[in-house]
Amino acid sequence: MLFLSEDKEACSYMKYGYVRLGAAAPSIKVANCVYNADRIIETIQKAEAEECDLLVFPELSVTGYTCGDLFLQTRLLESARQETLRIAESTKGLACVAVIGLPVADGANLYNAAAVLFNGKIHGIVPKQNIPNYGEFYEMRYFTPYREDGQDRQLSFGSERIPFGSLIFDCSSALDGLRFGVEICEDLWVRNPPSGRLAEAGALILCNLSASNEIVGKRAYRKTLAAAHSGRNICAYVYSDAGAYESTSDMVFSGHRFIYENASLLAESELFEDHGILFADTDTELLSRERRAVSTFTECSGCVRAVAIPLRQRNHRKLMRGYEETPFVPRDDDSREARCAEILTMQAYALRKRLLHTNAKTAVIGLSGGLDSTLALLAAARAFDIGGLDRKGIHCITMPCFGTTDRTYRNACRLARELGATLKEIDIKSSVLSHFADIGQDPALHDVTYENAQARERTQVLMDYANKTGGLVVGTGDLSELALGWATYNGDHMSMYAVNASVPKTLVRHLVKFYAGRSEGGLKAVLQDILDTPVSPELLPPEGGSISQKTEELVGPYELHDFFLYYFQRYGFSPDKIYFLAQNAFRERYEKAVILKWLRIFLRRFFSQQFKRSCLPDGPKVGTISLSPRGDLRMPSDADSSAWLADLPEI
Repeated sequence: MLFLSEDKEACSYMKYGYVRLGAAAPSIKVANCVYNADRIIETIQKAEAEECDLLVFPELSVTGYTCGDLFLQTRLLESARQETLRIAESTKGLACVAVIGLPVADGANLYNAAAVLFNGKIHGIVPKQNIPNYGEFYEMRYFTPYREDGQDRQLSFGSERIPFGSLIFDCSSALDGLRFGVEICEDLWVRNPPSGRLAEAGALILCNLSASNEIVGKRAYRKTLAAAHSGRNICAYVYSDAGAYESTSDMVFSGHRFIYENASLLAESELFEDHGILFADTDTELLSRERRAVSTFTECSGCVRAVAIPLRQRNHRKLMRGYEETPFVPRDDDSREARCAEILTMQAYALRKRLLHTNAKTAVIGLSGGLDSTLALLAAARAFDIGGLDRKGIHCITMPCFGTTDRTYRNACRLARELGATLKEIDIKSSVLSHFADIGQDPALHDVTYENAQARERTQVLMDYANKTGGLVVGTGDLSELALGWATYNGDHMSMYAVNASVPKTLVRHLVKFYAGRSEGGLKAVLQDILDTPVSPELLPPEGGSISQKTEELVGPYELHDFFLYYFQRYGFSPDKIYFLAQNAFRERYEKAVILKWLRIFLRRFFSQQFKRSCLPDGPKVGTISLSPRGDLRMPSDADSSAWLADLPEI
């Protein structure tokens, strides 16, 4: 679910790296700087009331973008200067940084510029570097494109000398590493935009003050550009466009505003929406971590100068940001189905390659009637279809033992038949009992030995049967089980190719559901019943004919563990932050104490069970997270979890 945090007790969300961004396009009157300044001041005060940290206005917002030859009038330039000073003075005592647009004269040059205002002062002025002079744009008639000359330039503005040029604004006083940069309109559209250099200089947030007129199809294109900038530079990108109060003599403006974070859209206004401020909270910790993780992203200050802004932390009472309960599973139907189709295809092609390479005559699957083995079989069926092979070459082995229920047994048999695979039943009870006798295990003692002996016997049967048929054992274990170590070492932990290894449990369910939705008759019915069956390894005797050993009662809800895993492994968040996010995402589902209990268990198991992941079989990476020791996770098996557990309160 999406949430707006409404904690009664205020906490500093900057502690977790959150910075509140705003994009505004207030009403203006072209060439009326006094009126425009009044509206800008009102807007800044509204943003302050919403605890906004950084507010971005459109290009030339003090004068209006469409002043034309009036930009050559001294009176307009002087009015813009005076009103900018008034706007700056109005920010005294406020905690919000405002970035406004204005024309700035410097000798014979006139610049289209942005002024960065905070606590009563102008902290820097950034001129536009790329001036459009094509189509409906003729800015070269008035403005000079800025060219960086490497000089420590300052500009007289009122009684102050203001840093001027390519600048980066350092707000590390509030949040370590928090820096932002500014570019203006056309700067976004060129081949080599300033944003790249600003990001290299450490800017985590890029602001674009724009006056991009609206024509059919342009909205989508400018969003594509901004998303690409945000993704390529691993940053937040705040875009604020001139609104509908601009002159309509030759163009129309829509006030389009949006905020991206690493190519993901956080917020967007409607076109011609002439009221309110667009807000979103960006996660700078996430951005910093992503930059550290990408070895090709390097920081180099170059000719970009740093200007310190003594920003202070706020106590946000509402977090304006959405988090899904199931981050691995897209929320909307179309995206979810597209992801399922793509993953099944990747699994199938990966398995097909492994079968071809090993010259395997069969694919051998231990079919339990549960979700994981069902998904493995569906991927195998697709792989055989792609390769033009007879599905009879898929050998499904059902191995009833002490915990097998009639329901799962029947479903396993029905599924194999419906898919046209070869079904073989091998009852392993006698083998396990013989093994118990060999090692002196009391069959009445339902301990870990009782359970694991069954899992290892199943694996031995599968391996030997694969040898007998010239086949390859297809593993069924999923990503969530690997994260928790919920597998028997050298039992279901092992296979010859782990086709589900990077698919989390919450997504396994949707993959099977996706396949069921495209099936008919008996296949659809059996898949639906498998979806309705409780998740269980079935290693303990049934109770009243029903499954007695329910996995989620033992290790915790998979939706929680997948949430923990996503933010722990994908972004490296601290346990404290994960706990904070989980409380908000699951506030209507789980009490805080329940979340905390399972998060502590997740951390303990993730660290203690690494030895199982250190010797995993091969398997395809299909999403952003894999726990393969040859891929995404190079972790010692004896790493200590104490520091991570200490980050959480005691239960």
